[in-house]
Amino acid sequence: MNKDNKLQNISTGLILFAHGSRNPAWRRPFDRLLKNIVKRCECHAVLAFGEFMSPGLVDAAQSLAADGVTKAVIVPLFLGGGLHVRGDLPKLAAEARLASGIKLRVAKAIGDDAGVLAAIAEYCMGSIGRRSDNSSGIARKRHVQ
Repeated sequence: MNKDNKLQNISTGLILFAHGSRNPAWRRPFDRLLKNIVKRCECHAVLAFGEFMSPGLVDAAQSLAADGVTKAVIVPLFLGGGLHVRGDLPKLAAEARLASGIKLRVAKAIGDDAGVLAAIAEYCMGSIGRRSDNSSGIARKRHVQ
């Protein structure tokens, strides 16, 4: 069974929602994230942007609906839950629900997840040659070449 046939039986989708930028290169890490997710979960997943880039949330939800998706989770790719997450996103999600007919749920912003913050902390500490001792959370010096 090829991947496309597997996806035909999946009715739940994922929408990765990011801010957007006027600079086309800005979206590259989001494209890589999307590819990584699709490879790992073999699910219907799309990117959507709040402004400056396409697709917007309504178009992304309609794309999933065209693929047979009946429900989806919107994951805000924001470290903080500011105006875009608390103000704009609920309105955009309501519009996307009406336009697509998909049952949509908004997940918490990635910055509200302890695991995401721990991964970012590890990355930051690694940039100065340190890593945490996973059992205690104490930073230890690491030899950097």
